[in-house]
Amino acid sequence: MMILAEVAEITERTTETITQTGIGLGSALAVVCSWERNRSILWAILAGILSWFYVVYFALTRQENEQK
Repeated sequence: MMILAEVAEITERTTETITQTGIGLGSALAVVCSWERNRSILWAILAGILSWFYVVYFALTRQENEQK
């Protein structure tokens, strides 16, 4: 029973550490898409905060010259 409790404690600590570090893929993708379209740091930061919402918006509203 003691071993099971230790494994649960280690798993909980590992999960907390992983989820608290770095930026997500959606945020990075949103910043890149926003920068390519607007060339503005302020808009890129806002897009990074909105994350996947901005990525979906960008995909739905991209123009002909942005499609490759």
